[in-house]
Amino acid sequence: MLPIAMACGVLFHNQIHYIAFLTPYLIFLMLLITFCRIDPAHIRIDRMSVRLLAIQLLGAVAAYMLLAGISPVLAQGAFICIFCPTATAAPVVTGMLGGSVERLVAYSLVSNVAVALAAPVAFTVIGGSEVGLIYASATIAAKVAPLILLPLVMALAMRRIAPKLRRAIAGHQSVSFYIWAVSLLIVVGNSVSFIMAEPADAVPTAVWLAVIAGVACGAQFLAGRIVGRRAGDPVSGAQGLGQKNTVLAIWMALTYLNPLSSIAPAAYVAFQNTVNSVQLYFRQRNSGRRTTSSE
Repeated sequence: MLPIAMACGVLFHNQIHYIAFLTPYLIFLMLLITFCRIDPAHIRIDRMSVRLLAIQLLGAVAAYMLLAGISPVLAQGAFICIFCPTATAAPVVTGMLGGSVERLVAYSLVSNVAVALAAPVAFTVIGGSEVGLIYASATIAAKVAPLILLPLVMALAMRRIAPKLRRAIAGHQSVSFYIWAVSLLIVVGNSVSFIMAEPADAVPTAVWLAVIAGVACGAQFLAGRIVGRRAGDPVSGAQGLGQKNTVLAIWMALTYLNPLSSIAPAAYVAFQNTVNSVQLYFRQRNSGRRTTSSE
């Protein structure tokens, strides 16, 4: 599904603009479906979540400051790859790899809320807005915060006023995967359209953005695993920090930063899914070996 969605985005990028307006609504639906799984009684914000969040926010700022003097576009690409919250599909992959789904959901919640609160100021500062900080932050907050926080509020409200509906939505988590595929098609198509409109001298920048995405991906999976190992759950730590909501990241980059920086999260898609594929392969192979030895 991943390569099909990305290939369709590339092939039909000229037609994507007709449905591009759907992106925030699709992101909203993905988050709503994910948040409907949340049981507040099982959510525990522990030290691992706090440490992962610190790496996510402070690491994004550090990466931006490190590259800002070299290239604002590269700095923005690095920032969005680290700042972006945990993917909605991360709990599923975490469960397949033997990690704690409840712990990952808890961090996903913390990660998304933190981004919703910090994004307005961050994008206003690094995006180089020409209007006042307060006005620009409020404008961005009016668009970003409801997109991330409203699905959470609705999911929690449904637990009381429409529990059957919430359970029905929670029982169809696979739907979010197909919504994600459509969203990916749109954002990849938008990115391709933008890249093709750029002059040839932008190609080196695009290559460096892809390299930065690869480094950011590897570093976050590694850092998350180290933090998670200290908490007795390396899988949740790695997936929580390394597996990103790249659809949201690309949309935010295209909307609030230099659109060229969206190449970084677009490349991150390929890197993080490569990491996940390798992890799932070795997990499955090791499980097969244990089954054979037990027989």
